Amino acid sequence: MKTGVSGFALCLGLAACGGGTPFNSVTVVNGGGNGTGGTAIPETLANNLKSFAYNPTAQTLTVTGINADDSQFTAAYRRRPGLDRAGYEAYTAQDGSLDRHVTAYVKDINGTRATVIVTGGQFEEFFSGAGYSSASYVAPVQPGTQGEGGLVTYAGNYVGLLNIEGSGEDLTSVTPGTPDDPLSVQAAEVTGKVVITGDFTDATVDGIIYQREIVDYKTDAPYSVPNIALDGTAIAEDGSFLGTASQRNTTVGEYGGIFGGVGATEVAGVVRAEQHLASPTDNLDPVIEYGAFVLAQCGQPNEDPICNQPVR
Repeated sequence: MKTGVSGFALCLGLAACGGGTPFNSVTVVNGGGNGTGGTAIPETLANNLKSFAYNPTAQTLTVTGINADDSQFTAAYRRRPGLDRAGYEAYTAQDGSLDRHVTAYVKDINGTRATVIVTGGQFEEFFSGAGYSSASYVAPVQPGTQGEGGLVTYAGNYVGLLNIEGSGEDLTSVTPGTPDDPLSVQAAEVTGKVVITGDFTDATVDGIIYQREIVDYKTDAPYSVPNIALDGTAIAEDGSFLGTASQRNTTVGEYGGIFGGVGATEVAGVVRAEQHLASPTDNLDPVIEYGAFVLAQCGQPNEDPICNQPVR
């Protein structure tokens, strides 16, 4: 896996960069903050990704990075509705039959967005990265403020990509008889659900990714796919956060994200996990997962069905 790429920043719309709208356009900036403040997206999460520009109205995704030589190469990915997962739009890229395949998922709620991008393995390498940003942010209460409104729940769907071979339906055709060894595969996908709690009185956040499933492994999935806990961590003044991902109190990775909207009506974030999927054979390579979540606050018009509880 390629490493050593610095974090990146996204300025979204008028609220962040002085141009465009937070819903339909994005200005991309390499280096700096993550959209509303000055906190850089950590290198472990951004990885090979330099920046991305997403237009949800036109359904276009343009990505800088995710290539073999760490250059500022920018590519426009193609929309693939047939690969959409649970409200996340799918985009892919593959220039030719002998070139590496790339899969990306992205979602936006009112200018709060996240993307995850992973290439299929080729030449025993894969490239990957993830990022998030928001167009604006106002906390529902100021830290230390007592009273109602400081404890907020978010819920919705999760999508991730793995460094193992998926079903391959989006791969470009090859000449009959071409050996498999030099060809790219298509990254496998994992889905799940997320519940996150933001305690804005104490300025902390935590959550869980559950009901996880590898949806397109090339054979019957030989992995069990346990929950991933998003351990409690601090919320910064700009609404961003960075914490540890764990399973049964054992660290398996890192997560980060940012709240968005007036009253923190949305949250977007990404996860990187490694050696977190149990395999019945020791011969399988360690699995690395990059995932993303973009969630609405419970009580908002687009809340997740799990929010409908007898006591709210």
